[in-house]
Amino acid sequence: MQELYQNLHEAINFRHAVTHDPVSFEFHQHQDQYEIYFFLTGDVHYFIEKQVYPLQYGDLLIMHSNELHRPNFQSKKQRYENIVIHFNPKLMDAFSSPQFNLLDCFNNRVPGEQNRMRLTPQQIDDIMKLYERMDSHNRAQARAGSEVLFVAAFTELLVFINRIFQSQGKQEEQAMIPDKLSSLLAYIDENLDQDLSLEVLEHVVFMNRSYLCRLFKKHTGSTIHEHILFKRIAKAKLLLREGCTVTDTCQQAGFNDYSNFIRTFKKAVGLPPRQYQALQKRA
Repeated sequence: MQELYQNLHEAINFRHAVTHDPVSFEFHQHQDQYEIYFFLTGDVHYFIEKQVYPLQYGDLLIMHSNELHRPNFQSKKQRYENIVIHFNPKLMDAFSSPQFNLLDCFNNRVPGEQNRMRLTPQQIDDIMKLYERMDSHNRAQARAGSEVLFVAAFTELLVFINRIFQSQGKQEEQAMIPDKLSSLLAYIDENLDQDLSLEVLEHVVFMNRSYLCRLFKKHTGSTIHEHILFKRIAKAKLLLREGCTVTDTCQQAGFNDYSNFIRTFKKAVGLPPRQYQALQKRA
């Protein structure tokens, strides 16, 4: 508990963003952080794993640290507004009770499924009030006990989100991407250690590579190469955290050239694989 308050703004950080010129994001995950994304205005299709969620006012997205995601802005000629919260799940789990797990909505589902919650007007209003309380306590840092009230407001927000998650149950999402693209994404996930060249992939889905590339870009906002590279880096990080050797990680994550793996991993993560692994062991 003491660790939470010593590193409060690293454990829970948030922003309320308003822009008319949204910056494009690459595929990303958040190491050791979970994300809450509250959508207010704009025209966004949000890609998470193998699902695309078209967003409307008041939609709430939840993502855990292993879910690959990125927003795909449909137009840059309008106002975009959202609230994003990142938090350390290990520190917040201490506030769970035996009867109520604050992380249930993040952990108790299939990756890329049940990420979106459609809220009622009253629920939207309630979430905005909780966020405003968090923001108010954060701004009043000089006042005694403000950090306790900040954490309390965020804990209440997690309880509120979990209650919505439980009440909505598993709902069938309307498919926003073609079946062949879904098949391609599944094939990539299951074959990261194999040859995933365009020549191979076009035969997997029986589709011309040029059309396939355009289709992938249209629905995900990224290229096939970028997606595969990020997936391989994510798998490499997981293998290293599990204690796999750097050499074996290189092969199992689909990087057949060792020097290229070291160079690519360092560019993406900021550390070479061995140093990343050592850092994870100390964490």
